[in-house]
Amino acid sequence: MNDLPVWAVRLREERRSRKWSPKEVSRQLIGAASGRTRAHMPTHESLARMVRTWEAAKHRPSEPYPQLLAQIFEVTEGELFADPPDAADSGEVSEGSLIRKASDGDDDMERRRLLQLAAASAGIGILGASGEPVRQLLDLSLDHGFRSGEEWEMSAADHLYALRTRPPAQVAADLIIDLLTVRRQMEASSPAEVTELQRTLAMLASIHANALTRLGDHGAAVRWWRTGRSAADASGDRELRLLVRAEEAGHGLYGQRAPETVMRLVNNAEQIAGGPSVDLMTTRAKALSLLGKHAEARETLDVLVGLTEKGVRGDSLGFWKENQIYFAQSWVYAGAGDEARAGAARENVLRLTGDYQYKANVALHEALCTVVQGAVDEGVRRAAAVIDPLPVAYRSNHIIETGRMLLRAVPLDQQDRPAIGELREVLAIEATT
Repeated sequence: MNDLPVWAVRLREERRSRKWSPKEVSRQLIGAASGRTRAHMPTHESLARMVRTWEAAKHRPSEPYPQLLAQIFEVTEGELFADPPDAADSGEVSEGSLIRKASDGDDDMERRRLLQLAAASAGIGILGASGEPVRQLLDLSLDHGFRSGEEWEMSAADHLYALRTRPPAQVAADLIIDLLTVRRQMEASSPAEVTELQRTLAMLASIHANALTRLGDHGAAVRWWRTGRSAADASGDRELRLLVRAEEAGHGLYGQRAPETVMRLVNNAEQIAGGPSVDLMTTRAKALSLLGKHAEARETLDVLVGLTEKGVRGDSLGFWKENQIYFAQSWVYAGAGDEARAGAARENVLRLTGDYQYKANVALHEALCTVVQGAVDEGVRRAAAVIDPLPVAYRSNHIIETGRMLLRAVPLDQQDRPAIGELREVLAIEATT
């Protein structure tokens, strides 16, 4: 292995400790520069190439970069570029020995960063709210806070419960902490352990994508679905591969993807399954309803009910629940204007779930059915009465998008009715906190 100067390896380790890519370092450098300096800096791509050459020690950073690098890595220029006492004469040490030293010092680096975070948090008054930096420091002193497979499954179950009972922004924030912990544990685990942790990563990434969808952050959600799919595939767990894809397709119906794209996702997942599955069929029925193919949607529901009567169930991990069959029925029958069947399905949903989002959405299905039957003002006012009392933090994208689905069912020649305007105002206030 080639020897590298201490400063070059330090630059690489500082970047890696923050999980930054060279391009992210370039972005940070440009952001830290003054206006005049920034105007003379190269593009992100060129600067990212320079970062790689520095880390390979092809040449040493020249002004203004040493100062900017020290600034973004939150150290002094002397700390970043000074040679250690035992290498002062040559200015170089073995890369392998320094990597071992850096590895031995990873915890110290992590503690330093967390202490900085704790200090900053205390300065703005948020440390007392959760004490998260302190908790992570304690974890570092207690075997890194790593968890067993059973503990991770319980964590996933906790996040699922939170998703059904708490504001999505809170769920997303809590998930980021566990996702970082999984990543850190994977870096310190054996190949066999990493494979098992891929299962955990797939589950948590899917829940995070769900939370982001509820927040209406569709671009980020799609990227997290992709991460969940990749992790599930790496785990080799066929059930989990299907689960992640079914979740992605189902949540795609809420303004994230076109119904035709969702149908493609369902078809692709069914190829892995080797045939239809109950969780994929609920999504297929709802997508057909959105496409106005009400007869096909109802036929799909009939097949779905037939499968469940034979004892076929969804995943064993807690994502899929029986109420989702009745929820799909409520959606499809309401879209077709079949109040009797939609009402029966709605009662079953309310009997089986405490999820605030499901409760709100089946009430919106009832309002949708009223609109489809021709009583536009009554249906629209019912929808506004469902959404308006909800605290803003609980007005998830799933609820807002269901309200928009109702608006799309209003005939074009009635879109200017006063009640429609009132509902549009209610729908404009979405959850962002």
